[in-house]
Amino acid sequence: MIKILIVEDDLLLRDLVIRVLKRNNFKTFEASDGIAALDVFDKETIDLVITDIMMPNMNGYELVNSLRLVNQNIPILMITAMDQYRNKEIGFSIGIDDYMVKPIDIKEMVLRVNALLRRSKIANEREIVLENTILYYDELRITSKNKSLILPQKEFYLLYKLLSYPNKIFTRMQLMDDIWGMDSDTSWRTIDVHINRLREKIMEFSDFEIITVRGIGYKAARNNEK
Repeated sequence: MIKILIVEDDLLLRDLVIRVLKRNNFKTFEASDGIAALDVFDKETIDLVITDIMMPNMNGYELVNSLRLVNQNIPILMITAMDQYRNKEIGFSIGIDDYMVKPIDIKEMVLRVNALLRRSKIANEREIVLENTILYYDELRITSKNKSLILPQKEFYLLYKLLSYPNKIFTRMQLMDDIWGMDSDTSWRTIDVHINRLREKIMEFSDFEIITVRGIGYKAARNNEK
């Protein structure tokens, strides 16, 4: 059973989150601040963390910093009343995976938790499995029932990124920053060139397609979800 740690000093909200997660078949643990949360980690293997920012003793930022020193992969969802861009910027820069502003839609929270767990599974296993297709991250390889293809590194990383978040639209700049790095001086039109090459090579793979979103960028659609 998936184990989720809720770190929140508001008892009423903490209890609500716990009740909802339990109804969705998650095992929950709770802490009222960062220090208590680290004590839980000493005793349990936690799969996902939901944390507030403003808490006594050790706040959410300090907790995330401590966790990322020892675990780069555990998904962290930050839920807080602090809605300024700077708060979000700090959170993402130190390693959170998602951010919600109070008051939250509790059903949306469950959706986000499930999405984070899916992404974590992909990151840990380093492969994406579709109906008849598998992408192997470490080998830059994509296979189907009757075809196996090793792609150039950048093309593979583009495809892997898009299929990790099916139907999510990425701008060319987002893809450039993620694949080439924010300091790259390569033109974002390079994305179009790589996408066109990629499309030619994956024509025989029928589980998905790369879709151009006019004026914005690209997304990947799994053919059974379009």
